[in-house]
Amino acid sequence: MSLKGFLLGLIGFSAGGVIAAGVFAFLAIIGVYPRLIGKTGTKRHIILYETVLIIGGVIGNYTDLWGQPMRLGIGTQAVLTVFGLAVGIFVGCLVMSLAETLKALPAISRRIHLAIGLPYVILAIGLGKMTGSLIYFARRFGG
Repeated sequence: MSLKGFLLGLIGFSAGGVIAAGVFAFLAIIGVYPRLIGKTGTKRHIILYETVLIIGGVIGNYTDLWGQPMRLGIGTQAVLTVFGLAVGIFVGCLVMSLAETLKALPAISRRIHLAIGLPYVILAIGLGKMTGSLIYFARRFGG
């Protein structure tokens, strides 16, 4: 590996780490982690939560940057099932936290004098996200 390749890899890995830290901080700010810890009554395992978040960010960054598939052997289906369930639970918690954040939209609409049409703004945001996702996966940009 050349010095240039090493430096580019290091810069890419560092940039991915910064982005991952920003995402995790955003999720902490909107209250996903504290609410999840409070609802499950697992406050005594806070160090485990932090460790798992860091390890997940590092592994995700590595596999995304270098495109390395994870070879899991015989238990691949079981691992994928558990991973899919965990991701589904996480997305559900994230959606509920964001739904609570949307309670701020009426205050914003009053501030910018949006008298009617707030449901259409929310619908447009959702449809835009869905359309982008469908294009992304239909064109196989993801892999």
